[in-house]
Parts: sequence; C-alpha cells; structure tokens
Amino acid sequence: DEHGLKIQQAAAAAGMSPPELCERVSGLFRQALAQAGVAFTDFTRTSEPRHQRAVRHFWGALRDCGALYKGSYEGWYCTPEESFLPESQLAERRDAQGRPCKVSLESGHEVHWTKEENYMFKLSAFRDPLQNWLRDNPRAIAPDPFYQRVLRWLDEDLPDLSVSRERSRLQWGIPVPGDPTQTIYVWVDALVNYLSVVGYPESHGAWWPAAHHVVGKDILKFHALYWPALLLAAGLAPPERILVHSHWTVRGQKMSKSLGNVVDPATCVGQYGVDGFRYFLLRQGVPERDCDYYDEKVVKLLNSELADALGGLLNRSTAPSINPSNTYPRFSEPCFPKVLDSREAKGTGRVSAEDYELVAAVASLPAQVAGYFEGFQIYKALECIAQCVRQTNGFFQRHRPWKLDRRDTAERLWLDTILHVTLECLRVYGTLLQPVVPHMADKLLSRLAVEPGERGLSDLTFLARYDGKPCPFEGRQLGPDTGVLFQRLEK
Repeated sequence: DEHGLKIQQAAAAAGMSPPELCERVSGLFRQALAQAGVAFTDFTRTSEPRHQRAVRHFWGALRDCGALYKGSYEGWYCTPEESFLPESQLAERRDAQGRPCKVSLESGHEVHWTKEENYMFKLSAFRDPLQNWLRDNPRAIAPDPFYQRVLRWLDEDLPDLSVSRERSRLQWGIPVPGDPTQTIYVWVDALVNYLSVVGYPESHGAWWPAAHHVVGKDILKFHALYWPALLLAAGLAPPERILVHSHWTVRGQKMSKSLGNVVDPATCVGQYGVDGFRYFLLRQGVPERDCDYYDEKVVKLLNSELADALGGLLNRSTAPSINPSNTYPRFSEPCFPKVLDSREAKGTGRVSAEDYELVAAVASLPAQVAGYFEGFQIYKALECIAQCVRQTNGFFQRHRPWKLDRRDTAERLWLDTILHVTLECLRVYGTLLQPVVPHMADKLLSRLAVEPGERGLSDLTFLARYDGKPCPFEGRQLGPDTGVLFQRLEK
C-alpha cells in the first residue's frame, strides 16, 4: 500500500522521491517476513504496473454502473490515517506550540479542515446489500465482536465516500481515468490489491471470492464496509471471510514512537530465535482483544512450554540409558489393553485411568487443532497441545521407566510400551506444531525418524497399535541426536 499524501510528505521530509522511499520500506517488510520464516506466493505493491491496470479497470466498472458522481466535499482530514473523520471521532487538544487543535480519537493524530471537489462513491446506497450480505454470512467477519461492530456501523449514518483527491495536492497515486485533475483515493487503490494479485480483471475467477483477508482492527471499517460495498458496485462478491486481529500493547501501554516502547521484531528474533518468537506471538495473541508484551513473560512461557515440557520430554524418552538400541520401541497390547470408553476405564494392571485419558486426549487433538486453526484461534490450538504435553509428562513421570529393568521380559515389554506411547505423543505434537515452529518441529520429527512424506496434517494417525493396526514407525531406527530442542533462556 504505497500511494497517498502521507507517503508523499514522508518522502519529501526525508529528501527522497516517493518511489525511492517505497523501494526502501517494502524492502524492510520483505526482510522482516524472511527473518520471521514467513513464506509467501506473491508480494504485491500498489506501484506495480499490473496493479495500476487493475485499479483503472475497477474504476471503470464503478463509473459504468453509475456508483460515482462529482461532488464538493469538506471535512476534517487526517493525513496519517488517509481519511476524513466525523466530529464524533475527534477530540480537542493543544499542539506543540500550545495552540488549540483537533485530533483523531483513535490515533491522536492532528486533523485539518479540507475542502475539495472530488469524485464521490454512493456508499449510502449499499446499506441494505451490506446488511443482507452479513445476515446471510454470519461467519464473514470473525471473531464475533468485530462482526457485531460492523452491524452497529450499518445502523448509523452512512455518508457517501470521497474516492479521489485533487491532483495538484496529491501527485503520488494513480490518476483518475479520463480526468487527469484527480488522483484515485489511496484506500480505493490499496484495496484493489486483493484483486490485482489474483489476476483481475481476466483470471481472478479462479480465486475470487474464496479470499480470506487478515486485517488489524484499526482498518476494519475500510475492509468490512467500504471494500464490500465497492466490490458489490463493481459487480463482484465480497471476500469469503475477513479475519480481524487486535493489537499488542507493551506493559499495558499502546506502542508509540514518542514513548519509545516500540518492540522491534528483528531484536526479538535475535533474543528468542525465530521459533521462540513465533510461538510466543501465536500462543498469546488473542484476536478479539489487545494482548500485552514484555520480555519476562516471553522468557517464562518459552522456558516452561518449549524448553522444559516439550524439550525435556524428548530428551528423557530418547536417552541412550533408557533406549539403548535407539529404536522406536514396540507396543505391547497386553500391557496396554484397549478400552471402549476412556471415562469408564478403571485401569488394568499397570495402566491407570489417567493413561486412558491421555490416549483419548491425544487421539482427538489433530481434529481439535485443525478446527481452531481454521477458526483463526491459533492460541486455543496451542493451548490444547500444551495441555497434552503436560499430560504426557505426567504419564512418563508416573510410570518411571528409568526404574524398570530391561533384562526382565515383563518389565521390558512395559518399558517399551511406555516409550512407544510417549514417542507417539511427541510425533503428533511435532506434526501439529509445524506451521508454528517449523525448525523446532523438523528437529523433533527428524529425531523420531519421521520422513518428510510422513509429516502431513491430513493423514495424521496416533497410536495405531492401540487400535490393533500396524504402526509404520515401530522398530525403526531413531534419527541421530538433534541436540537440545529449545535452549533455555536466561531471565
């Protein structure tokens, strides 16, 4: 999203041209994604020719269906937010020189009274179509608090939207087709990115409208009101889902440059590793409410859940002292007989009721995690995995396999069964954690000798031998020792 007055002014202040500034900043974004281990199939910029062509076509579609008209517009304009704001979203403040001024309630940025002749979009005509779309698709905006917020906005005043700016004031943007005195408003231009990246206007049909947008709560109005209305006007369906996330605060305060409390992701990756930082953000980030960040919290969480619970379990269950042959041990059905309902299980022989609870919990984990991933509640998926890891540690601790004697046949069968169940649990956790901590999951699965072709989420089976089926891992030589799974962090 590279056009607009804000960029034009920032470039001038830095003594650069807008394209130079955008080249530098988009480079920083690409770098941050690479550092964070985020892969992408495309990286689209609004300054690209393919995008400009798509925007001109989209504008033509709006014009041809009669959704645009020329009108005079005046109001309070916030340059950093690139939008006009109603009086209800403003507050009185004093500027640096002590003079009274108006600022945006949301961001604190100063606003200026602006009067222009622009092209207007008939947003007011789309209240009913938008309400119908949302009523028919209650999952279109998630989580639910944001869906409810958009419904409330649709009950309020819905004024027409100014969709261009005078070219004399804004040169850094796409000119309005057929009217070189006007520049297309940055938000209309930026939102079309979602179409240009899938080949609009020719080949977008393969993807659209199955798109899912992931957006911050501060730009919800643009994505959930303006964008669907613009799409409907241009003869297209709204995106299938808009997934909304909240913000990170630092020790309870909003991040801001003036407070100097902005967290630099590159520094965090250096401190906690890519996997550590990703795990913390996804484990603690709750989409529907702001979440708080501070270093002690990260250290405590990563040490307890990754270094101790998961890393400790892998080390103990693959240690040469307990598994001298370094193989995936065999499961013995007589040692761990199947019960039909884990809630009824009293425990037979050495197997306790909690052991059956563990097996039931891990067996249902893949479907549970898939559901939470699909529902954009990654923190809940990780909570379930962490809970099962704790249960597995309890299982291992309870049966103290290090106390069992391999020379005794009965004890050896039970020892191997304990290890088999533990490794099966670890294999499931490693497979499910791949999208979150890819390097660590690879390390864990390699140690368990799980081949790359055996790491799919869709065909993940757990403890096949408990159900009387063959287990492809049983008796297999374990992979070489991959070292410490996750290095404990110093406070």
